[in-house]
Amino acid sequence: MSKRILVIDDELDIREVVCLSLEEFGGWQTDSAGSGLAGVEKAIAFSWDAILLDVSMPDIDGFAVYNELQARPKTQAIPVILLTAKVLPSDRERFATLGVAGVIAKPFNPVTVWQQVAQILGWAT
Repeated sequence: MSKRILVIDDELDIREVVCLSLEEFGGWQTDSAGSGLAGVEKAIAFSWDAILLDVSMPDIDGFAVYNELQARPKTQAIPVILLTAKVLPSDRERFATLGVAGVIAKPFNPVTVWQQVAQILGWAT
């Protein structure tokens, strides 16, 4: 059965590129949300195998979204991969303490981002 992945990012171009890569190369089903609030709503409304989450968003940031997902029994077991341009050592330390599945740095290669997702989550490619 195909994996279902939710992509939460306020940049339309990023959402489209990531979803296209995951669908075309990974063979997975995707949906996306353009804000943290919409992302939380979709995460609760449907069943997901993973969530790719932007850290810097205007309404509520990725950390607040992650905390909201962790606070809900229906979403707390979904693996979350952060999409971020923040890759300083202090940022990596903060990400490590959160318990996220992994981090994919922006800019990323749209042709191989699906492989990064598969590797982080231990999915066969």
